[in-house]
Amino acid sequence: MDLRENKSRLILIVVALGAALVIAVASCGGGGGDDDGDARESEESADATPDDGANADGGEGGDEETPDGDEEEPAELLAEVTGEESITLAITRAEREAGGFLTVEGTVTNGGDGTWFTTRWAGPERELSENGFSMAGASVVANEEGKRYLILRDTSGRCLCTGFGTGIEAGATVPWFAQFPEPEEGTAEVSFQVGNMPPATIQIR
Repeated sequence: MDLRENKSRLILIVVALGAALVIAVASCGGGGGDDDGDARESEESADATPDDGANADGGEGGDEETPDGDEEEPAELLAEVTGEESITLAITRAEREAGGFLTVEGTVTNGGDGTWFTTRWAGPERELSENGFSMAGASVVANEEGKRYLILRDTSGRCLCTGFGTGIEAGATVPWFAQFPEPEEGTAEVSFQVGNMPPATIQIR
């Protein structure tokens, strides 16, 4: 009887050991599968990671190439005069415009030591006196026609030109424009003048 019990116990122990062995093998197999999965994920992550020198969006690395921008060409200088208190007046454009008027543009440079302000440039006309320091007193003379053209203005006496406010600071260069009635069609050259500045001869288009 004891022998049978011992056999039965031995069989149970063997069965239990076998079951435990199967469970252990299964657990090891599962762990190996996770490792393989981790390896595959690592490989996939490595493939998805951009190479050194490449941008995340797939572009090439390194400094981005900036397309060569079109550099602005310096304005053509039609004329330049220097006069009162080291003031330089440059003219860079003089063109006929649709509507029957002439537009003249350029720059004023204050070469003096202090802020420059004058009301002489507004001209002697009472109608234009409210324009203050401006190009209101400018004019163009067409010698071929024997005519002098004054600045255009609106019904309230405001000139179609640049005003300089409280003055031009020392060393500053500021742009300006002035508009006049259009000279006759055959006129190609006029003389521009403002204030006590020397006249400047310019070609118009």
